[in-house]
Amino acid sequence: MSSLFGLTADQLAMRETALDFAQARLAPNALRWDREKHFPLDVLREAAALGFAAINASEDHGGVGLARHDAVVIFEALATGCPTIAAYLSVHNMCVWMVDRFGSESQRREWTPRLATMQFLSSYCLTEAGSGSDAASLRTRAERRGADYVLHGEKQFISGAGAGGRDHLYLVMARTGGEGPRGVSAFLVEGGTAGLTLGAAERKMGWNAQPTHALSFADCRVPASNLLGREGEGFGIAMAGLDGGRLNIAACSLGGGQAALEKALAYMGERTAFGRRLDEFQALQFRLADMATELEAARALLWRAAAALDASASEATTLCAMAKRVATDAGFKVANEALQLHGGYGYLCDYGVEKIVRDLRVHQILEGANEIMRLIIARALLRNPGPDRRAGEDR
Repeated sequence: MSSLFGLTADQLAMRETALDFAQARLAPNALRWDREKHFPLDVLREAAALGFAAINASEDHGGVGLARHDAVVIFEALATGCPTIAAYLSVHNMCVWMVDRFGSESQRREWTPRLATMQFLSSYCLTEAGSGSDAASLRTRAERRGADYVLHGEKQFISGAGAGGRDHLYLVMARTGGEGPRGVSAFLVEGGTAGLTLGAAERKMGWNAQPTHALSFADCRVPASNLLGREGEGFGIAMAGLDGGRLNIAACSLGGGQAALEKALAYMGERTAFGRRLDEFQALQFRLADMATELEAARALLWRAAAALDASASEATTLCAMAKRVATDAGFKVANEALQLHGGYGYLCDYGVEKIVRDLRVHQILEGANEIMRLIIARALLRNPGPDRRAGEDR
């Protein structure tokens, strides 16, 4: 069950297209891709042909130019087929938007069309082994030498890294100045650049259908023209990207949770115990009701946050953090409950519920751990604790 209140005819059509694609191209293959650790680039490019690779990028250079609210509707629908593939598309869309929003005209002209078709893949490179939640303390450095910058350092947990080979664009945050966020700049680094090395593929609990690697930079020379924005603006660019990224990963959690709930409903309508179908037991009905309610409540907050980001409202970052925390917690909780309702069958790979549980668990960590979401929310409250806090939302 999903409330369609407030969706326009265009949004309903987008949702239907994404659901059709998810059920036709993602769901039938999701278990095999997970088992074989296969990254389905051909299917991703099919998604790109439908406009799902540059949803929020402007139309000037090949983007679709849709709103954040449109994007979360699309990502929830895609994730019903496979949260892993929907989540990589979320990361890719975040990178495309950052290039299109903060890039020079020449950068946008060069990169946005190729990213929009997924001729080039992309990865977001902020996290380091020693600076996860404390991202502003990153240590990767970029030193200006003539017409180039030379990068040294390492990045950790890079989603999709290596999947495009040389046809890959890495958005790398590196330190060009002093300590703290104002010393960070953003760079566009192409796959195959000398001095860029891919670490071994990480072995993970979930998200097996997309690769994750560490990246190393040693005398990695990047043209100065590949600086995104100006020196010292990189951390702000990275955080701006995360506002939208958090909404999209929240939507992926809702899509995965919704798929798990629907699997539980189907199973309980067929399975009997003590002479009755499972869905006839009131105690189990209550659990289903709570699962559906938690998804619906999280969806309402997600749509609220997306509308705030579309409106550039002053509280948009706070609402994005709230929505990310609530939706990723709700999606995982519902998937875990669905596994429990399947009993021992839920623990078997063939039913697909355990895969959703594994995939959604990381959503509570990435794009800012949910503990950091609480910190963002608390700081916003403490900056403006008065009773008029909501009154100035849209000023």
